[in-house]
Amino acid sequence: MRIVIPKETDPTEARVGGTPDTVKRLKALGADLVVEPGAGLGSGIIDSDFEAAGATIAANAVADADVVLKVRRPSSAEVKGYKAGALVLATMDPFGNEAALADMAKAGVSAFAMELMPRITRAQVMDVLSSQANLAGYRAVIDASAEFGRALPMMMTAAGTVPAAKIFIMGAGVAGLQAVATARRLGAVVTATDVRPASKEQVESLGAKFVAVMDDEFKQAETAAGYAKPMSAEYQAKQAALVAEHITKQDIVITTALIPGRAAPRLVTSAMVASMKAGSVIIDLAVERGGNVEGAKPGEIVANANGVKIVGHLNVPGRLAATASSLYAKNLFAFLEIMIDKSTKALSVPWDDELVKATLLTRDGQVVHPSFAGAAAVASPAPTATPPAAEVVASKPKPAPKKSTKA
Repeated sequence: MRIVIPKETDPTEARVGGTPDTVKRLKALGADLVVEPGAGLGSGIIDSDFEAAGATIAANAVADADVVLKVRRPSSAEVKGYKAGALVLATMDPFGNEAALADMAKAGVSAFAMELMPRITRAQVMDVLSSQANLAGYRAVIDASAEFGRALPMMMTAAGTVPAAKIFIMGAGVAGLQAVATARRLGAVVTATDVRPASKEQVESLGAKFVAVMDDEFKQAETAAGYAKPMSAEYQAKQAALVAEHITKQDIVITTALIPGRAAPRLVTSAMVASMKAGSVIIDLAVERGGNVEGAKPGEIVANANGVKIVGHLNVPGRLAATASSLYAKNLFAFLEIMIDKSTKALSVPWDDELVKATLLTRDGQVVHPSFAGAAAVASPAPTATPPAAEVVASKPKPAPKKSTKA
């Protein structure tokens, strides 16, 4: 069982799919660990640290890998170098990237999208979305503070009183709640909004004030699974008016709203941006998905005519690479552990396991995840013979189970 931790090919990615700690754990399960040279440098892990944990350092190691642990989906060029049947665990970003899924299918690898992990109790330790979003929420406040150029807490000095900064968090999921907690710890006056009624109590428990139009429609705006229901146009208009009025008084706004498989919802219009005071800062954590803020640009800090900064940093968890890699590597280990037979110390993938079925994208030359059926036609070569119906059914997993908790 040869497990390889490659160096990420994306020059903007500082995270790595393994750490000395997870290397030791995988060695204890009977695996041979190989790490590509310099794989952990962006996260503050040197090659000798991996070697001390029991790994071998070798270039171009993926050709013979049984398992590849990555941060980002392998490129088309990368995956061609993988052997057929290899397991590839990564954040695959599958939505809208059907051609990339087809390439992985053609390479014959079994690709698992870690971000599709069900939100159930058993899988909490494998939840990369939560581990990385938590850090993104924290870093957003730190970045906002750096760009703001003023103190966040109220300070009473002999020279006068410094007022506390006002910070508004839009979206109270994992990232949003961490942003609320961090901003409160730094002494800011914090408000937050979300379309889910349950988020009100969560926000208030962290010492922030909840902002929303709390009418009868709002009270019924959450599904049994903890997700937001679509709101009426009338409610959306009332909420937008309330938010627009609130934003004008804020020093910092942090937006965190993301919808899997869809463009990020527009929360802040150019008119709202223009209404803010000079020197205000907006952090858009959804900029990679189109952005919550009108005028946000991926990878850039944009200043409007009024001196309001719109910050669109990419890969925000990667701005805390050492911590992000530590958590992400543990997510990967926890998932891979269920695929290893501890008695034989060999790979034994439980293909019928609900976690495996929910995350498996490709297998045996096919795109097998039901959400990406369109990619299957692209990936599949013309068959020389029609396989029995039972084989076709067996090769496709059932739909992923419904998530049991909110983001």
